[in-house]
Amino acid sequence: MEMANEWSRTALLIIDFQRDFFDERSVFAVPGAYAILPSVYDALECARKRGMFVVWVVREHDPEGRDVERFRRHLYGSGKQNPVSKGSIGAELIEGFEIKEGEYKLVKTRFSAFFNTNLHSLLQATGITDLVICGVQTPNCIRQTVFDAISLDYHSITVLYDATAAASVQIHHDNITDMENVGVVVVRVDQWDGSVVEPLPPLPTMGNVVSAGK
Repeated sequence: MEMANEWSRTALLIIDFQRDFFDERSVFAVPGAYAILPSVYDALECARKRGMFVVWVVREHDPEGRDVERFRRHLYGSGKQNPVSKGSIGAELIEGFEIKEGEYKLVKTRFSAFFNTNLHSLLQATGITDLVICGVQTPNCIRQTVFDAISLDYHSITVLYDATAAASVQIHHDNITDMENVGVVVVRVDQWDGSVVEPLPPLPTMGNVVSAGK
């Protein structure tokens, strides 16, 4: 009963799992994204079995770029790519993933899922005190969401190491290390779902980093 109560207070946030973050033709593509698809799928299935609240955090922008960060506005407008613009194929969830009944779609226009959104009030109203976070990409939307969650005093924040991706293993590692240093729990999906209990292997150093993804 105690464990069931724990999961009822925990939300899984899946961040930016949209086509434009995977399609190598997109300016928003994250090279390491495809490698984490199986891990995110496993995490999602585990969360659903546990009865956790699942929040799909997505970007959806005005095709004219009027709600985009200033440094990205040159990518929007007539005849331009307009990544993750509202109603576009690129803004859809990556194939194989869908939002089920009872799950929540949260739209953001900045890195953090908390910035100018109703996420905090939604989680408070649902009785959520603990967060588990995965998706893309580690130094931007993952990290900013995590640090805002810390500032908002969530009791526990977990990042799923192999269900989170960046442009390279080194970038992923460095940002994961920063988050660990401020109290974030970092585990693999198979540790989190209880299928194995082995510790994480040593994180890569500058001498043995290999590129993630393509």
